[in-house]
Formats: sequence, C-alpha cells, structure tokens
Amino acid sequence: MDRLEKNIFQLDYYSENYTRFENDFYRYTQTNIPLTFLTDDLVQMMAKTGRSYFRLNAQNAKDRMDHYFVFEIENPKENSEVKLYKYMGHKFRIEEK
Repeated sequence: MDRLEKNIFQLDYYSENYTRFENDFYRYTQTNIPLTFLTDDLVQMMAKTGRSYFRLNAQNAKDRMDHYFVFEIENPKENSEVKLYKYMGHKFRIEEK
C-alpha cells in the first residue's frame, strides 16, 4: 500500500483555515460539484506534484481568471507520518522556484 492509499496526506478539516478555504473556493469557482467530492483529488495532486498549492484555471472560474489556493504542509505531533495541508490563502499568481 503506497502513502496515498494510507491517508497520509490530509487537509486541515474542522479548522477555521478549512472554512476559509471553502469560502474562497466557492467565491471563485463556477463548478456545481461540491468541494467535498474534490478534496481527495486535490490533495493527491498536490502530493504527487510536490506542490503546496493548486490552480483553479480561468475556464472554471467565475471571473475567467486563474486562481491559486496555497497551503502549508505540517506534520502533526500526534502522527509524524501524516502530511497536513493547512490553507494559507488565495493568490492570483504563483512565482515558480
């Protein structure tokens, strides 16, 4: 069983940060798919690419602009194997390193 299948990568559910993420996501997206159905795929994509953000592309945004949702990755003291994605905020641009 690989790390993705073990639920090692998780969003910071049940926090103010996650509530802010939900609000920001729904403010910009025009999809009718509830965020609940997308979160596993979003976290999996960030884990596989090694990025701490994902992009909502312009064609799926209400304002037809790209939107980036940025996270900080933490290791909780209770379980150091878990990678917890904590929402930091929204940006219109990301500077690639």
